[in-house]
Amino acid sequence: MDKSGTCPYTLPMTLRCIIADDEPPARDELAWLLSRQEGVELVDSVASATKAMESIHAHAPDVAFVDIHMPGKDGFHVLIEAATMERPPLVVFVTAYDQYAVKAFEENAADYLLKPVSEERLIRTVERLRHKLREHGRPGEDLRRLLATLGLEPQAGPAPIAVERAGRIALLNPKDVFFLRLDGRRVMVHTQDAALPCAGPQTLDRLEERLAPRNFFRVNRAVLVNLGRIREFSPWFNGKYNLIMADHIGTEITVSRSRARSFKERLGLN
Repeated sequence: MDKSGTCPYTLPMTLRCIIADDEPPARDELAWLLSRQEGVELVDSVASATKAMESIHAHAPDVAFVDIHMPGKDGFHVLIEAATMERPPLVVFVTAYDQYAVKAFEENAADYLLKPVSEERLIRTVERLRHKLREHGRPGEDLRRLLATLGLEPQAGPAPIAVERAGRIALLNPKDVFFLRLDGRRVMVHTQDAALPCAGPQTLDRLEERLAPRNFFRVNRAVLVNLGRIREFSPWFNGKYNLIMADHIGTEITVSRSRARSFKERLGLN
């Protein structure tokens, strides 16, 4: 409460959540338990940390239930990325062990669920989440304090993209990259007025994992675009979309039919 006695945050009618867990049975079980809670809506369920951050940016959930141990980036990466957001979701870790982490969560007002998740414990967690939202809204301070306790740090800025230019390795800020396109076996990095080969044995899959939380989206098998560098787009045939980039030639790029729905979600149009 503030000094006037009013709530600093309007508690949502529905607590909007996502689940991130690489084990389908675990996702399904938690989704079922959440469906039994009044006023709780599951807006997405994903299998990786990268997809979790895509979902957080697309859906702006109130809560993210995140498994700690996932292949590639783990649950702590979600915590680190979320801590850089202006309005991060509350993060509830789902874990089968990690006693040190559980202790840190308890001491820093974050929450956790031990596998197998019991409905009784989930009910208490939902109540606690509502209380936190009612009293504090969605501040990032809890996440940053937790990261400090765990010896982790939020990423201060976007990692640069290394490219080959004039016989040297140049480092580009991701915001200056309009799109990346697979050309044979090389990934070409396109800026306002140049196309430069990515340095090293980089793959588009690996670059997607790094850049998805930085506002990049894989629109088809061969192209990763910076959503902030799209000038306009329009529906095309067979459920596809046609993008016009904001580079000097207005490059046109196709969003595949299979990626069209996710593309609109990332833009908040679904």
